[in-house]
Amino acid sequence: MKGIIGGIATGFVIIVLIVCGFKCTERIPAGYVGVVYNMNGGIEKDVLRQGWKLVSPTKTITLYSTALEQSYMTKGEVGDSPTDESFEIPTKEGASLEADVAFSYSFDEARVPEVFTRFRGQSGKEILGSFIKPKMQAWIKEETPAFSMIDIVSKKRGQVNATITERMKERFDKYGIIIDNVALADIRPDKDTDKAIKEKIKAQEKLETAKVTAEQAKVEANKEKEVALITAEKDKEAAKINAEMAKIKAEGNAEAKRIAAEAEAEANKKIAGSLTPELIEKEKIEKWNGTVPQIQGDSSPIIDMRSTNKGDK
Repeated sequence: MKGIIGGIATGFVIIVLIVCGFKCTERIPAGYVGVVYNMNGGIEKDVLRQGWKLVSPTKTITLYSTALEQSYMTKGEVGDSPTDESFEIPTKEGASLEADVAFSYSFDEARVPEVFTRFRGQSGKEILGSFIKPKMQAWIKEETPAFSMIDIVSKKRGQVNATITERMKERFDKYGIIIDNVALADIRPDKDTDKAIKEKIKAQEKLETAKVTAEQAKVEANKEKEVALITAEKDKEAAKINAEMAKIKAEGNAEAKRIAAEAEAEANKKIAGSLTPELIEKEKIEKWNGTVPQIQGDSSPIIDMRSTNKGDK
């Protein structure tokens, strides 16, 4: 009998230990950290990271995501937006556009104890609903009036999203919340606004087309002008080259004539220097054909008086 009672007692103790073990064990999911709050001493400095942790019954664990979490504020049921969380954003013109927003966030691991204290022990999911989403909506509405309807709807949507993202990063950082990206995922203008936007876009497209056409015409005109200038410059250069060639040719011809004249003069000079009276007489005798020229009406021969004079001497 005592053995049976002892066995029952042992089994009961084991069951109690098992139950206590489950009660005192906490699982920290991957991408999360847990802030430990001790009823006897407040918040513990060190946070718990992923895995199974044995925790005293006097302690509670509050989870915060340190990995990026995607969140939505949309008209339909998307992600963590099961109800209509879309909202209207103002524009530069004073009109309003209905918008869906998507963003990603996480908590700064080094500051989660501070987050726990600031938000009075709320978990990351609770802070998302009570603080992040309402502030995101309010602060986005403060940024969009800097942009026109067309910028927000189509033309500069990327720039709008980039500006909003930077501003949200700055605003949430002091709360220990990291914002990675914010996007106006879908914009729905009302019927009249949509018509006005389309007409304005059409007018701007025509203006852009006209600008492009004018710019192309300007480019073509500049090209033609450049071609004309290049052709004129080439013609000018060709004329200059031709003039230079004509000058060189003329100078060459003149130099050739001068050289020929000098050569002829030099030759004549040499010839003249070589002609003596005796050589001249010899040339005459060699060229005489033996006849004596007759004077009309007189048959007397022409006598070379020089020969006679020589005989007299």
